[in-house]
Amino acid sequence: MTGRTSPDLPEPVPGTAKPRRPWYSVLGPGLVTGAADDDPSGIGTYSQVGAQYGFALGWTVIFSYPLMAAIQEVCGLIGATTGKGIARNLREHYPRPLLRIVVLLLLLANITNLGADLGAMASALALLLPGPAMLYVVGFGVLSVVLETWISYARYAAILKWATLSLLAYVAVVCFVRFPVADALRGAFVPSFIFDKGHVMGLVAVLGTTISPYLFFWQAGQEVEEQELRRAKPLCVSPRTAGPELRRIRTDTLVGMAFSNLTALFIIIATAATLHAGGVTEIDSAVDAANALRPLAGDLAFALFALGIVSTGLLAVPVLAGSAAYAVSECFDWAEGLNHKPREAKAFYGVIAVATAGGIALNLLAINPMKALYWAAVVNGLLAPPVMVVTMLIATNAKIMKKLVISRWLAFGGWLSTAAMFVVAVLFLLG
Repeated sequence: MTGRTSPDLPEPVPGTAKPRRPWYSVLGPGLVTGAADDDPSGIGTYSQVGAQYGFALGWTVIFSYPLMAAIQEVCGLIGATTGKGIARNLREHYPRPLLRIVVLLLLLANITNLGADLGAMASALALLLPGPAMLYVVGFGVLSVVLETWISYARYAAILKWATLSLLAYVAVVCFVRFPVADALRGAFVPSFIFDKGHVMGLVAVLGTTISPYLFFWQAGQEVEEQELRRAKPLCVSPRTAGPELRRIRTDTLVGMAFSNLTALFIIIATAATLHAGGVTEIDSAVDAANALRPLAGDLAFALFALGIVSTGLLAVPVLAGSAAYAVSECFDWAEGLNHKPREAKAFYGVIAVATAGGIALNLLAINPMKALYWAAVVNGLLAPPVMVVTMLIATNAKIMKKLVISRWLAFGGWLSTAAMFVVAVLFLLG
């Protein structure tokens, strides 16, 4: 840490050892960010990959892990080192037109994704508890805004952290289906690939779903929030004491992204072992996957899968709305952060409410959720590479990061991830 005592722990008495922090205290922004990546739209993507190609593309989530971990660690380090989010660093060091274009595209992508996720959550709940799906959409949206706005940051961050356990539903689903373990392991660890349009788009879908711009803004913003909560200064102010905090960010990110990608792998295995094996190779959404799972894997597996969609949505919706609020607020130099009370950051919380309302409105307009997800993927696919380039330029700039510019190995990983997303964007457009 930075030499300050966490507010959750008692002040040490001189001459006594400092109280030992629980092991899970190092987990926070990285864990929540990774879990939020497995939102209902991501679940739909992984389900389609498993249904269409069986175990064959399981290795893609293993392959994407180091790429995802590298760029997310870079984002976390930018927030902790500078004490500012990505958009604020963009505002201070790069042309304003670039900032506005990035924030506008992020806002459009996030609202579209919010609409698709809220719709999927409502449809999944309707499978478990029959009722008007539109009422569930509004209810989930209002609940997310109320929790994000009116609960203290410390408590809300804890809620989000423990909410990540909802992803274990997809681990449990695998326990209720029979599958050839050897084939699943081979698919996960032995890359095999056919260079046809279908397999290329499957790879594009996994990478595009795994590495998303809203996660960059969220993790950087959350690191700033954590500093404010501890009343700590940015790491660049005292770089010699930054070592423990840098290690905490790395551990948090590695664990969070591993949890995310392992969950994605379990979803692929579950749908490969049931839908693909049962001849169901085309699904349109995560809800379709849950429905198709019922006759093949039983009521309990179906219920767990559907409940997982609702639970992960409750985690992802505030992250999508919150990342948009961080970006817009930093763009216009507004007061920002979940540490602030609503009256202290009216515009910040206003963006959260407006973005969520926009997602609700997409469902009121009866826009096809798959088309919404497609266009969200298009925007994210086009937005990710330039945002990653600027992010890497910030992280390697000594004027911004001072003595804490990222290491050569992390820079290599970040640039490799950026190059991979450029390739994904090109393949997506050509596909």
